[in-house]
Amino acid sequence: MEKELYFEDFAPGQQFTNGGYTISKEAAIAFATQYDPQPFHIDEEAAKQSIFGKLAVCGMQTAAVTMRLKMGSGIQNVAGGLVGLGMEQMRWPVPVFPGDTLRIVVSVTGARVSNSNPKNGVVRYKIETFNQNDALVMEIDTAVLVPRKENKGL
Repeated sequence: MEKELYFEDFAPGQQFTNGGYTISKEAAIAFATQYDPQPFHIDEEAAKQSIFGKLAVCGMQTAAVTMRLKMGSGIQNVAGGLVGLGMEQMRWPVPVFPGDTLRIVVSVTGARVSNSNPKNGVVRYKIETFNQNDALVMEIDTAVLVPRKENKGL
């Protein structure tokens, strides 16, 4: 088992990475058919007439793949699990297409002791998702609640 991470283990500028997830056309169509059945996600002919010019992966599938990659980056080793506090921003500057291979970089942007529960800290980070051409395809700013080491065992 990997070392559990506590609030004290995080510092601004610290990074976690993971990658190599390719989204197949079949997976893209199946996901969109269930969750976002817009023509440019599920119909190749209709997609040719769209702003994308071809079949595009649903943004929420890109987000789901990003979360899956995050869970293999090392940051998932937070003691007690990653307890999300919300997202401040999620954006898709470049579309993802079937066949794209995604990777992530998680960068810690801040860490402070929780005001409401000082047994925990709040760690802020940005997740950047890139395709095989190193184009930024998604960016998320978020925060998680992380137990403080000095309270371990309490």
